[in-house]
Amino acid sequence: MLERQEGTKRRKSEHIDIVLKRDVTGKSITTGFERYRFRHQALPECDFADVSLETAFLGKRIKTPLLISSMTGGTKETGEINRQLAMAAQARGWVLALGSMRVALEYPEAMETFQMRHVAPDIPILANVGAVQLNKGLGVDECLRLVEQIEADGLILHLNPLQEVFQPEGDTEFSGLLDKIERLCRTLEMPVGIKEVGWGIHGELAKALVERGVAFIDVAGAGGTSWSQVEKYRSHEPVRFEAADAFVDWGIPTSQCILEVRHLVPEAMIIASGGVKNGVEAAKAIALGADLVGFGRTLLQSAVQNPAGLIRRLEQVELEMRMAMFATGIRTIKELKNTERMEKIKE
Repeated sequence: MLERQEGTKRRKSEHIDIVLKRDVTGKSITTGFERYRFRHQALPECDFADVSLETAFLGKRIKTPLLISSMTGGTKETGEINRQLAMAAQARGWVLALGSMRVALEYPEAMETFQMRHVAPDIPILANVGAVQLNKGLGVDECLRLVEQIEADGLILHLNPLQEVFQPEGDTEFSGLLDKIERLCRTLEMPVGIKEVGWGIHGELAKALVERGVAFIDVAGAGGTSWSQVEKYRSHEPVRFEAADAFVDWGIPTSQCILEVRHLVPEAMIIASGGVKNGVEAAKAIALGADLVGFGRTLLQSAVQNPAGLIRRLEQVELEMRMAMFATGIRTIKELKNTERMEKIKE
């Protein structure tokens, strides 16, 4: 057991090191946001001061429709990263989604690296564990304990079959999970959401999940970090190392995921993450149908190397988003969701 625990913690540290130092962005595939452009309004008929990012999520009013995506936790170093992210999210009013908490189930001392409510008392915080763990003994009681111990507002179950199959220690028993997800959603008295890790969730799957009680969908589409590339650099097996390159363009672009899910599941609460680079793209994501927009790897370097700059980075994203809305004559997130002032660029 101790060897497995230490292996889980080591994997967390290796992931951070690889993501910061290696080029692990998918190749020959993009988010698709570059195919859309807002129609500039030379006379916006509103004041910039009146442009607001305020919205709601899981019954809470929030200052922005922005989310720090699930990234890490479990070691002293990654706990400090989470603390920096939590303080920045609290300062700017972003939602905070924590990294996979499986390590805390195996190694209770690691729980403190996820306990961020003391530095982020006012924002929504989301716990997170792999959906595949429902096939490995994870039940309602364990999920409830995770949420309660970090005082979270909800739970994310992440889907990462391709990442797991590339991990030498990966869990690849994904059969029968839909029924187990439904049982958890119907039993756990708090919102349960589903997210991918960077290859996307299509409309049909989102529809099946929402019908089974899932409260929100983070599409986590392709165009950003490719976890097959991340796992490639952890691999000591030549065959897996080489195989990763066959999947460098794998996945469903983030913009396509948003459109599909919104079309097939109009009532869905959609989080758009996966390769979003700036506030203009965040505005595009909401105009396409998202409710919230998640940022991950683009914030990680600041959290590790320049914590003072992390809040400035969040502030910059917000400013870019408000500027895009102002220059399009849009004052509120509700107006942005319903705008007809964005068009697809003819190819």
